[in-house]
Amino acid sequence: MAREFRLRPSPNADVFSNESGYSLDRRRFMRYSFNSAAGLITMASLGSIGFASLLMGTRDSEGGSNAISYWVPKGQEDSVWYGSKHLEAMKKSEFEGEAAKSATNMSGAQGVWGGMPVTVVYVPHEENKNSATSTGAPRFQFMDGVDQTGAIIGYGGEIEEEEKWSVLKIHDNIVILMSRCPHLCCIPGWQLVANDFTADNWLPGGLDSGGNKLFCICHSSRFDPTVIEKNTNINRTNGAAFQYFGIKRTGGPTPVGIPLIPFVVNNDVMEAIDFEAEGVVEILDWYTYCS
Repeated sequence: MAREFRLRPSPNADVFSNESGYSLDRRRFMRYSFNSAAGLITMASLGSIGFASLLMGTRDSEGGSNAISYWVPKGQEDSVWYGSKHLEAMKKSEFEGEAAKSATNMSGAQGVWGGMPVTVVYVPHEENKNSATSTGAPRFQFMDGVDQTGAIIGYGGEIEEEEKWSVLKIHDNIVILMSRCPHLCCIPGWQLVANDFTADNWLPGGLDSGGNKLFCICHSSRFDPTVIEKNTNINRTNGAAFQYFGIKRTGGPTPVGIPLIPFVVNNDVMEAIDFEAEGVVEILDWYTYCS
């Protein structure tokens, strides 16, 4: 029998019981979540680079832009704080409001961007960056990325130090991540299930212990969205290797972490970036590992 996970309660519920909630196994999760989205059909028809280009968004003829939208898996409308906002544009202020209800002042949500599943995580970095990590106050941390052999690939802080990668600099207390697990390309979630990895607590150092992890329900891979590293991955179709900036893998079968997606906040709305206009088209290679 497939392993089942208990879904998180609605933020408005005082008690989450077997009577008021329901459980979710891997098959139901995959059927109800992002894998039902049109983006996977688009991936098959456009190819990996073409789809990666679509992911980045294009401005329309009237000068608009491609906003990131909330994506609420079917059946979870009452289990996530953004349950009534399916396909609405994500706003920074909404994440700030939800974070204020959290013990760690962190918040996150599942989304979709140009047909690709994403995860958005808000971390009170600016408020906490100058305090000692021993206080347990969450912030983004820049660390060395280590491959499967133990070799150091590079330092996550390069995105802050090198002009070439300035489009990836941490801003607005937010990171946006491609929500495809490097293990088997399943969809990791943000607090969609309740366990020790998704609890509302934080530890420094990118340890597997502590909560607020992205957790992949399919095979239990875990990722720390507060640790930014440089690492390497391959396109599993053609074997081409690439280096990328992303968040750290802390446990489970996934070989490496998940890439960052650049974005801007425009009048409170989170929007895509035109990579060609920014002159960093090589970043498109980062999103081909599931092709």
